Amino acid sequence: MLTTDLPFLDDPDGAAVPSGLPPVIDAHVHVFPHRLFGAVQQWFDRHAWKIRYRMSTAEIFDFLLSRGVRHIVALQYAHRPAMAAELNDYMIAQCRPYAGRVTGLATVFPGEANAADILQTAFDGGLAGVKLHAHVQCFDLAAETMAPILACCRRNDKPLVIHAGREPKSDAYRCDPHRICRVEKVQRVLEAFPGLKLCVPHLGLDELAAYRHLMDRHDNLWLDTTMVLADYFPLAAPIDLRRYRPDRILYGSDFPNIPYPWDRELKKLAAAGLDDDLLERILNRNARELFGVE
Repeated sequence: MLTTDLPFLDDPDGAAVPSGLPPVIDAHVHVFPHRLFGAVQQWFDRHAWKIRYRMSTAEIFDFLLSRGVRHIVALQYAHRPAMAAELNDYMIAQCRPYAGRVTGLATVFPGEANAADILQTAFDGGLAGVKLHAHVQCFDLAAETMAPILACCRRNDKPLVIHAGREPKSDAYRCDPHRICRVEKVQRVLEAFPGLKLCVPHLGLDELAAYRHLMDRHDNLWLDTTMVLADYFPLAAPIDLRRYRPDRILYGSDFPNIPYPWDRELKKLAAAGLDDDLLERILNRNARELFGVE
């Protein structure tokens, strides 16, 4: 659970991607317009951890790319209705100067009027998927209002990246993530929408084993590693990525909204003793296939 006493880790930044790793795609990088980014940072300051990196969207892209990250998947989410279309236009404009190096995802607010139309416009504009955050947007993934969004993603063969895990939760959210988020809800959606590509960040966090087993049974489920490899959140046991389906795990950093160096998880991966093929899948190939990165 998120609390105001989570630590800020002051270990130094690395100058580049650790040597010996294959080309790195960071599949979980957050960007927002300046004013909204400021509000996000203030929320974390009050209710979670101190964000280490306070940058504009272009500074985020330049920072990671200059340090050897080969490609970025940029994410955003609408905090209320009637803002998604503007955010999607922002994402398209910000990614344009970084064509071939940054892939942008759309957002939409579940339940708002014309949600599927907003999403279709974003896909037609070149965005490669959609990001939703159940904790922030306070919706039930398996609710009927989600059906048009899920159908639009499936129809366009675009992935849905959704924070559907129960943790990290916070009393500052408007809803209880443990009520609206459970692995069974994800399973219900995977079964109701065969062919829908769905990615759950943080490996599902407090339901790690359940998500790992669900991924073994569903070809259309991916998990990303965001923040779970950093030895930041208390876990019952260390994560062994060799126990996971190798073609369905993606590396993501959660940059810039992290309380430790940008390369902390990359260093953990470099030291994990994984074979070259598994590392290449996690750091590169799986994201290329999911998001259509050239």
